[in-house]
Amino acid sequence: MPEVLKAPLIVEFPFTRSLGPVQSAFLTGLRERTVLGVKTGDGKVLVPPVEYDPVTAEEIRDLVEVGATGTVTTWAWNHEPRPGQPLDTPFAWVLVTLDGADTALLHALDVDGPEAVHTGMRVRIRWAAERVGAITDIACFEPHESAEEAQLKPYDGEFEDAVTGIVAPARLDYTYAPGRAQTGYINALAEQRAVGERCPSCRKVYVPPRGACPTCGVATDEQVEVGPAGTVTTYCIVNIKAKNTENAAIEVPYVYAHIALDGADLALHGRIAGIPYDQVRMGLRVEPVWREGGRYPDHYRPTGEPDADYETYKEMV
Repeated sequence: MPEVLKAPLIVEFPFTRSLGPVQSAFLTGLRERTVLGVKTGDGKVLVPPVEYDPVTAEEIRDLVEVGATGTVTTWAWNHEPRPGQPLDTPFAWVLVTLDGADTALLHALDVDGPEAVHTGMRVRIRWAAERVGAITDIACFEPHESAEEAQLKPYDGEFEDAVTGIVAPARLDYTYAPGRAQTGYINALAEQRAVGERCPSCRKVYVPPRGACPTCGVATDEQVEVGPAGTVTTYCIVNIKAKNTENAAIEVPYVYAHIALDGADLALHGRIAGIPYDQVRMGLRVEPVWREGGRYPDHYRPTGEPDADYETYKEMV
């Protein structure tokens, strides 16, 4: 039996969003070393601020300035910081209720070790040297012995050159173990072959294989080579930046499609290239394009054959 594969996998993309008036004021305020909260109808001050009261759902716009010092309400020690976290040395994640606020803000606390952290300790904001209007303008918190003083001040939230949108990187690191069935599928791709598995009961061929038939619930182990050509069953136009197998940027917009390889009863997904994005269509016949030394197709391109009849792939739409 071949060795089951496993590999580190990283999923990351930039998340772009616009800001409403409250979040815009909050992040622009951080750029100016000012922390803003919002006051609810019953007088509570929420930091970070929200635009609607979490209890009554009423719209709230009454901005107030709170202090840059506060109190730790709870904490957890991070002994091994991950890339992109606030500090690259061990630190504590803390919930801090800033002076004048009624809710806590999550951030990092820079201390020498877990023995230096306790609930109730006083801390203050350490501002980033360069601030751009993001939560990272707070570099972290640091210990600060001070008496608790509420610093509640009304604030109109008006700033020059206000921040109206942010780009936040999203990243997920994990180790993926594909299992017996998909290990065989991946090893076959390295040989520029597509291999699925047939259900012994319903006789459907699943590509990529799952190790069991999702319809019949029985194990699959009969390998079946399919493709390499296939039919686009459905597709979407993508405007999110991505890179190809050579780590080169893919021009947007581009198309990702579900492709039913010849002989398969399950569509897999792949990028369509070699044709303008607005000419991709259901029924388009495509074939894989392999980069030199690549372990899987970089994309699929039109074969030049006539489009497949809808009746031949309708069950896989």
